[in-house]
Amino acid sequence: MTARAERIDASMSGRLDPDALVADLFTRQGASLVRLARIFTDDRNAAEDLVQEAFIRLHRSADRIIDPEKAVPYLRSIVLNLARDHNRRGLMSLRHRNSMLPESTMAFEEDVVDAAADAVVLDALGDLPARQRDCLVLRFYLELSEREIAETLDISPNSVKTHCRRGLAALETRLEASHDH
Repeated sequence: MTARAERIDASMSGRLDPDALVADLFTRQGASLVRLARIFTDDRNAAEDLVQEAFIRLHRSADRIIDPEKAVPYLRSIVLNLARDHNRRGLMSLRHRNSMLPESTMAFEEDVVDAAADAVVLDALGDLPARQRDCLVLRFYLELSEREIAETLDISPNSVKTHCRRGLAALETRLEASHDH
């Protein structure tokens, strides 16, 4: 049976084809997920590794996915959790960015990461509680709706609003304080 026939057979029988799901999501979401992981790890290679691991984990659990539309928020949450674990293990974190990168690399890195990912903003984001940081990055960097953020983080849309509001206020305070120095 051809791969196309297997996908059709799987869709007709109500089963999800994990290979097709992962391939489709990688095509549609891969680059965006690497950028997301990059904000938290500040290391392109680590970000790519984390996203690869997220797709492996998605594939392993694809048999439990009933609604393919739920796979994207699930994948984002895997990437966020892996990035947190990466930083907890003492690997490069947002706070050490400026001191660990040579001057020429920093200039290149800042060109690659768009203007919203400015080093001062990243440092301030890194100081926020995890939920607030996650909500702000998903809202303003990936431009997800409150509903999509809620699905990704498995919280209510009202919680997303609260975390965004509190995070923005804390971020504003931190940025004003850093500007005054």
